[in-house]
Amino acid sequence: MESSAGAELKQPTVPKQCAAPPRTGKSLYDTETTTGNVNLGGEKDVTRDADSCGARSASQIPVGFTDKDGENRRDENEYDLEKAEDDESSTSDPEEESRRSTLPRWRKNVILFIVSWMTLAITFSSTSLLAATPEIASEYGTTPEIINITNAGVLLAMGISSLIWNPISDMIGRRHSYNAAIFMFCVCTVGTAVAPNMRTFTALRVVVGLTGTYFMVAGQTILADIFEPTERGTAVGFFMAGSVSGPAIGPCIGGIIVTFASWRIIYWVQTGMAALGLVLSLLLVPHIQSAGKSKDDPNAQEKRTVLKQLARFNPAPVFKQMVYPHVFLADLTCGFLAFYQYALLTSVRSIINPRFHLTSPLVSGLFYLAPGAGFLVGSILGGRFSDRTVKRYIKKRNGVRLPQDRLNSGLLTLFFVLPAASLIYGWTLQKEVGGIALPIICAFFGGAGLMGSFNGLNTYTAEVIPRKRSEVITSKYIVQYIFGAGASAAVVPLIKAVGVGLTFTITVILVLAGGIQVWALARRGLDIERWTENVLGLKLEK
Repeated sequence: MESSAGAELKQPTVPKQCAAPPRTGKSLYDTETTTGNVNLGGEKDVTRDADSCGARSASQIPVGFTDKDGENRRDENEYDLEKAEDDESSTSDPEEESRRSTLPRWRKNVILFIVSWMTLAITFSSTSLLAATPEIASEYGTTPEIINITNAGVLLAMGISSLIWNPISDMIGRRHSYNAAIFMFCVCTVGTAVAPNMRTFTALRVVVGLTGTYFMVAGQTILADIFEPTERGTAVGFFMAGSVSGPAIGPCIGGIIVTFASWRIIYWVQTGMAALGLVLSLLLVPHIQSAGKSKDDPNAQEKRTVLKQLARFNPAPVFKQMVYPHVFLADLTCGFLAFYQYALLTSVRSIINPRFHLTSPLVSGLFYLAPGAGFLVGSILGGRFSDRTVKRYIKKRNGVRLPQDRLNSGLLTLFFVLPAASLIYGWTLQKEVGGIALPIICAFFGGAGLMGSFNGLNTYTAEVIPRKRSEVITSKYIVQYIFGAGASAAVVPLIKAVGVGLTFTITVILVLAGGIQVWALARRGLDIERWTENVLGLKLEK
């Protein structure tokens, strides 16, 4: 879609006798229309009655168009409204249009709970050993630093997991691949619980990690397919509550378990979580056709050949999405935020225990409740604020919605809440100012600010290129978990080298850099897309 960046949206003259249509705020990117060789975003969910008015509403006029005397023009290209409507009806999928209305509310909420539960389980597994690191290292005759490095390997495996499971999903269907991933997660977790040596323990944990982000990509794609645009932020907020609570709840429960029992019980708890998710998914998650996917593929027989099946595992389509500047900037910002997240979570036992002379893993484990509560609050409130921001911009533009509108909801947390909490946390611990309550409060606000920043970005990546939704989300998680793995492996040595204060100052610099990128996307997103098409010659596959 060629964006008309920098052009001011002008509301067309609407006859007084015509009642204003409802503003559903369907995105310019939700459907595709074609005029000549130029792809134009079309609005089709609000149609004026030709007998009563004969004109289209402002919500149907793409950005950059003006409407005067029945003529709509975009730069030098004339835009034919009747042709656009015909093209929209020919390219839209009737099942996609009806899916959101046919699924009852309770079914959507059940699906939301299940996909959120599985992200909770997999992220729980990525950090549950943090509070038990010394005990695990002692049993296997190694050091806590080596255990942290193996945890970084798990995070890297999580980052690339969708490159394996997305092609499998294309071959056997999303529902079957989703359940297969849960089954693999469950079986390998049992193996981890009984691992006799360090090699087996590490190998099975990495295999578990290879199922990781697929739960997030598939879950987020499912939510984008079943929820309306003005509800997606709230749905993603609850979904993210699962994915972000896991990294904080994991060490907390792990600390409690390792205080009173063997650390291996942690992995039996994970097994139970995975088994519950598998049962719920088998019973209650239906097959949901994804946007842009067609059941009736005329080349289906050809795609069943071995070479065609192997070609599905080519990661190029995923990395190709990062060529688009707006996708790359969003991915990079998520990476910066993940660096802060895992720097905070990985370093707790290394800095809190010595600072406050704690000896029990139970107390340091309970400390994780502070950022965990912040993650939960930030996800839910951030999702609602994201949707409110979208509705405000829909009203401002007379019904036109752009994916980057919701990014405005995270600017406050990116520029103020998260940096302030991080700086106070790091420097008060280094200077030994205040009691244990101060870092607890800072960790809470840091967690809330982090998720308030993440929410809009997560929903944005699911909307910015709808026909490549899965690939864009996958690219985000690859970058995000690469940064998370780097933080997990490097933060403790970095703290020992330069101190807590300077370490978290570095995280603040990254967060502020991400904030600038988000501001550019939110305010100049159309300019970036236009530059991408006109200068780089890259056509967006809307």
